Amino acid sequence: MRAVQITRFGGPEAMDLVDLTDPTPGPGQQRYEVSSAGVNFADTHHSVS
Repeated sequence: MRAVQITRFGGPEAMDLVDLTDPTPGPGQQRYEVSSAGVNFADTHHSVS
């Protein structure tokens, strides 16, 4: 699947489009297909490592 990851501080240039393996749902979970999603400006100020 394609995903946008934010790995550093900054504006839209801090968002990277990456390919990831499809997630496998665990017991009691369900996987949904998302065709579009929004990103708030504040989301670009969070760093995930």
